[in-house]
Amino acid sequence: MHIPILNYICVDLTKCEVVITGPILSTSLKVTPILKISKYIQVVLQLTYGPFHSILSDHEQFPNLYQMAPKDTALALAMVSLIIHFNWNWVGLTISDDDQGLQFLSDLRGESRVQRVCLAFVMVIPFNIELYMSRAKVYNNQIETSSTNVVIIYGDTDSTLAVCFRMWISQGIQRIWVTTSQWDFITSKRDFTLDSFHGTLAFAHHHAEISGFKNFVKTMNPAKYTDIFLAGLGWMYFSCEASASNCKTLENCSSNVSLEWLMLQTFDTAFSDDTYDIYNAVYAMAHAVHEMLLQHVENQPINTLRALDSGCSQLHPFLKNMHFINPVGDVINMNQKEKLQAEYGIYHICNFPHGVGLKVKIGEFNPYFPHGEQLHLYEDMIKWTIGTRQMPSAVCSVDCHPGFRKFHQEGMAACCFDCTPCPANEISNETDMDQCMKCPEDQYANAEQNHCLYKDVTFLAFDDPLGMTLSCMALCLFAFTILVLGIFVKHQDTPIVRANNLTLSYILLISLIFCFLCSLLFIGHPNSVTCILQQITYGVSFTVAVSTVLAKTITVVLAFKVTTPGRRMKWLLVSGAPTYIIPICIIIQIILCAFWLGVSPPSVDIDAHSEHGHIIIVCNKGSVTAFYSVLGYLGSLSLGSFTVAFLARNLPDTFNEAKFLTFSMLLFCSVWVTFLPVYHSTKGKVMVAVEVFSILASSAGLLGCIFVPKCYIILIRPERNSLQKLREKTFSRTHIS
Repeated sequence: MHIPILNYICVDLTKCEVVITGPILSTSLKVTPILKISKYIQVVLQLTYGPFHSILSDHEQFPNLYQMAPKDTALALAMVSLIIHFNWNWVGLTISDDDQGLQFLSDLRGESRVQRVCLAFVMVIPFNIELYMSRAKVYNNQIETSSTNVVIIYGDTDSTLAVCFRMWISQGIQRIWVTTSQWDFITSKRDFTLDSFHGTLAFAHHHAEISGFKNFVKTMNPAKYTDIFLAGLGWMYFSCEASASNCKTLENCSSNVSLEWLMLQTFDTAFSDDTYDIYNAVYAMAHAVHEMLLQHVENQPINTLRALDSGCSQLHPFLKNMHFINPVGDVINMNQKEKLQAEYGIYHICNFPHGVGLKVKIGEFNPYFPHGEQLHLYEDMIKWTIGTRQMPSAVCSVDCHPGFRKFHQEGMAACCFDCTPCPANEISNETDMDQCMKCPEDQYANAEQNHCLYKDVTFLAFDDPLGMTLSCMALCLFAFTILVLGIFVKHQDTPIVRANNLTLSYILLISLIFCFLCSLLFIGHPNSVTCILQQITYGVSFTVAVSTVLAKTITVVLAFKVTTPGRRMKWLLVSGAPTYIIPICIIIQIILCAFWLGVSPPSVDIDAHSEHGHIIIVCNKGSVTAFYSVLGYLGSLSLGSFTVAFLARNLPDTFNEAKFLTFSMLLFCSVWVTFLPVYHSTKGKVMVAVEVFSILASSAGLLGCIFVPKCYIILIRPERNSLQKLREKTFSRTHIS
């Protein structure tokens, strides 16, 4: 702004002088020293338009200065909110190297940190043109090589920053520029073409439309006004000639001259922020003078006319606390301490060749609304101006979709990251998650790792094919054992049944019945009772069976010894001493089981990790030592029975079942020796199935090897089950000998 030299008038004037300065901060700062050296130092008021500067609000340094613009403390928040709305997080920033620019940088960084927006670069353009030119190549290279498509510009339009911006535009650097309304005239210059993706997004102070202004512009004749700007328009567009006496006056303009047709070209008929501040400054002075005159009328009606010549000392108190509503309905507060934050209108500016431009309001930002409701965009207007609702992308890294998490590399900005899949059994169900979430114990991650699914509860159930097969086998063997027991009861008086102690045969068959039935405890949903009964019933039942086999084997040996001449062991056989082996062995096993239950009994174990997508419910053995003690004791009995039976296999006795006992115990030991490694190499219901199969196989081996041959003779070869046949067979052997 051109500042005339004051004090060049020799006439003694005491009228109040009001100076309107702006929009450049340096201009306002230069006016005050000039005013201080003039004789009007006590009668000058200074009103500034343009951006609000905190330095000018110092009343001690600038007691008579008033800023018309509202505070821009919410500008950084407004811009960041717009950036977040368009899903941008990677933007560049260019500011002027002054206090205002550095303050904006600080505000923007604070808001960006909260909203997770990163600055791709920060360029601080110096005011010194020579210093700028020495670094211009570096600035150009930085913006050209940056991966961001959005650049924020903040600073004075009459500065080196404007030169820098014009250079970028002339070089065809295409970006989305986010700036303030002060930059409208630069982005709409007709001497270059601006084709930067989708143009410029400008934040302007919100105010209502000035009534009658557009009609005034339509009918205005530049030749009637002495304004330099209007004179320039008349000279460029209406072929007017400058007056010889006054260069500000136009002559010989074209007929029917008006600015109406320019409204379709580059001439913007809307009030800019600066123009609106000047508009309010004039009304503020008018209201202040009006209030002062009213007071003089009340106090000194005769001297009312002299109040206008009393200087600014009387006007200043009125202006200082002035509140009024301007003609468009906005509240104007001249108290610098009570200045409110600005509300913003957001404009989309598209410029085309030959100076044709388009400026459309696409939204508003109100800092006084609740968080999350401050920004309001007109989606239909955005779609109309750019052809789509979606703005170009401005991100450093592509979003990490659900199922992935962000992996930040050292030295990279927070918005720059790689996407890595979530670890096993962890998910991410939102975009750009920093950490994956572990699924609960009863759930597992799906294949895409974006959702937790409930695990299927699995156990060896009766309706499971494997469980159904094993349960059918157990029931069939149980029924077959009942059948064998019935056959033995029916033919209990035959020699083959009575041989080798009928009572022991009954005990063995009954124990085998319990062995087959106890296998059913392993099938179905485990609970605390079944887990305890599984091992106890299994251990005791097999102890009875194996100890019975041992007793039968000893009976065979004793029977042979008794029939041998010179032996006096008949009392052992007659007294039933072999039958005492069974309760002794059972008592020892019961003691081991009681120790097991007392130390650490079996319990339900929920295994959620062994098999993906399944929760396996099995019975935990509890004390491993006690489990192997019971199993080891059972193995010792089996080995002892096998050894005795093996030694007695060739004894020449009638119906000698020592061979059958040997084969049965050999099969029994083979099954359980095979069981141990297979049992430890499997998990879940397969492990349970192995144990059930071992129980059934070993029990079936005892049943088949010991009783099936006898049933064959009873049912198929009854002639061999008679005393007459036995005598003939014995006589034949004696004759041969």
